[in-house]
Amino acid sequence: MRPQTNRLPAATGKGLSGAHIDRNRPIRFIINGRVTPGFQGDTVLSALLAAGVDTIGTHAGQPLGLRASAAPAIAYAAKANAPEHALPMERTPARDGAEYRIIAEGSAPGLFARLFQPGRTLGLSLDTPNSLTRPWRSIRGQEAAPTDLIVVGGGVAGMAAALGGAHAGLKVTLIEASPHLGGHSGLFGTQDGESTPEENVAALATEVAANHTIRVLTHAEVFAIGEGIVRVHQLDISGERVEGQVVDLPARHIILATGAFERLPVLPGNRLPGIVGAQDAFELAYRYGIWPGQSWLLATSGNPAYRLATLLAESGTTLDRILDGRDHASSRYIEFCKAYGFRQFPGTVPLAVTPGPAGRLSVELPHGEPTSVDRLVLCGGWQPDLTLWHLAGGQSRWNIRRERLEPIGEVPGLVLAGSAAGHFTRRGCVTSGIHAVDRLLGRAGLGVDDPVIDAFYETPDRQMHVGDSENAPAPTYLDADNTLMLRPAPPPRRHWTSIFRGPRSGPVRVLSEAPQPLSIGAICAGVGIGLIPPESAGVVAQERVALVPLTRAEPPRPPLAENLAAVPTYIADRFGPDAAVKTLRHDPSRQLGSGALIFEGEDVTDPRRAVGVVLRTRDGKTEALVAASVRNVVVRDLGQAIPAEVIA
Repeated sequence: MRPQTNRLPAATGKGLSGAHIDRNRPIRFIINGRVTPGFQGDTVLSALLAAGVDTIGTHAGQPLGLRASAAPAIAYAAKANAPEHALPMERTPARDGAEYRIIAEGSAPGLFARLFQPGRTLGLSLDTPNSLTRPWRSIRGQEAAPTDLIVVGGGVAGMAAALGGAHAGLKVTLIEASPHLGGHSGLFGTQDGESTPEENVAALATEVAANHTIRVLTHAEVFAIGEGIVRVHQLDISGERVEGQVVDLPARHIILATGAFERLPVLPGNRLPGIVGAQDAFELAYRYGIWPGQSWLLATSGNPAYRLATLLAESGTTLDRILDGRDHASSRYIEFCKAYGFRQFPGTVPLAVTPGPAGRLSVELPHGEPTSVDRLVLCGGWQPDLTLWHLAGGQSRWNIRRERLEPIGEVPGLVLAGSAAGHFTRRGCVTSGIHAVDRLLGRAGLGVDDPVIDAFYETPDRQMHVGDSENAPAPTYLDADNTLMLRPAPPPRRHWTSIFRGPRSGPVRVLSEAPQPLSIGAICAGVGIGLIPPESAGVVAQERVALVPLTRAEPPRPPLAENLAAVPTYIADRFGPDAAVKTLRHDPSRQLGSGALIFEGEDVTDPRRAVGVVLRTRDGKTEALVAASVRNVVVRDLGQAIPAEVIA
């Protein structure tokens, strides 16, 4: 059994000793034959990370880091072959004496794994497509009793929205994916006149708990949404064993307070073990007292990451230096870091990361020799999480000044709140949650008070821009999620004979061969490295993110026909029980990207009305999954409508 080598001491100050664990109640469990220690309050993932297991396995010839956004599913050993019993290790409380198995391609524990328990890796081979897929996402939900208002997200905006709905006389269900309410406001500190994030969160959580018209669901992830309904994977932690179930929750009104996520800077080696985002690093230290290694380097293009450096200043760890992709950035936290004496290098970004000796990371810099550290904290700025917004039919556009996607337009019966709506401050998030209820009920309300500090004093976050990585030894990923989407190789050089074939239409595609949804983070990365024009980013998001909408009346899942065997299960019956894989005839000068949605009318853009999806181009032919009895269609690819004919 490995010791908990990555725990900070219990006496670590500034709230980084693990607020959610009880160090007086040790536990241990078995996962794929590996005995793992932990404390009461740990999740399976946090216990593994505390014990030094920070690697999922190998992908594209390199080790891949273990993180909350990309962790394999697990199940109790006795139920490992049943997808309906799969559990997410980042949300599943670790139970003393439990035995788990990993559910992923290449995850079967061999004799070597059982006898020798390899050090920091789970030992998975991840080159199989969709190897980190979540099995419960292909399960239909059991419909639950309706409620008046569903609030998705238990941060300060979500809790304020739930309280606002309850005060308006609505029956409210508040859904939070993590084990605790509170969200991610802790890293962002305070402004003048504000209480601390911890005090604000505690006060809101206490008020929510005291309100009997609010039902709180923690350990519950919303992964699909439709008109007046959300689909949730919910964990029941009340018994000795944790059980998961998929539930469809109907509601008259929905508020999405899904917050913002941290973008992954696009550079070679950006998902090696030992690399973590600033938000994840803070959460692991604050909630579970986890901080691997003694030396670290911070590379950022946003201000909140500087606060992480100040919080760890007295923890006994050594900060090698701070790199900032912005020139002459200003922030109160930047000044605090100067007072601590941290070395700062503005206008500098890491060029690449490679594995170093003894499990360390070698970080290549623009000038001088590479530096070696135990941990690299990468922060590429923050992006509103608009995934569910797009799944519900919402639109967005690229804000050039802020370098991010922001929501536009409206969706009936649904409103955004907090960081997801584009607000920046904690006060703005709280007041936007209340205002979201007013908007749903048709009331004027008091509006949103979002006192953003002037850019002269607080330089806005930016997307971290990194150079090309064509000859890099380590792979470059577009996002930190479980799709494992690699940066596409540059297009081949054009031969002189291409002048007779005319220009290529459209930008370079960022989709992989599989017809998978494209994450918001990957779209942002595509804009940052020039693969998606900024003016097309919102259209690409609407087309690529909203592949699997949710409707109330879904037909029973039919058995897969022979020609559907290569279709991912999450879209196999999206277009009706008689959908089939067919060939599209269209302008041969235009290659259609995988994932492009197909419609019956040129003026139709709502992804929920799609009748098919482009799967792949093979042997010069475009293959698509399309509904039965459609012939003349329009493929919407990167905002353009391309006429096509369906051939049997």
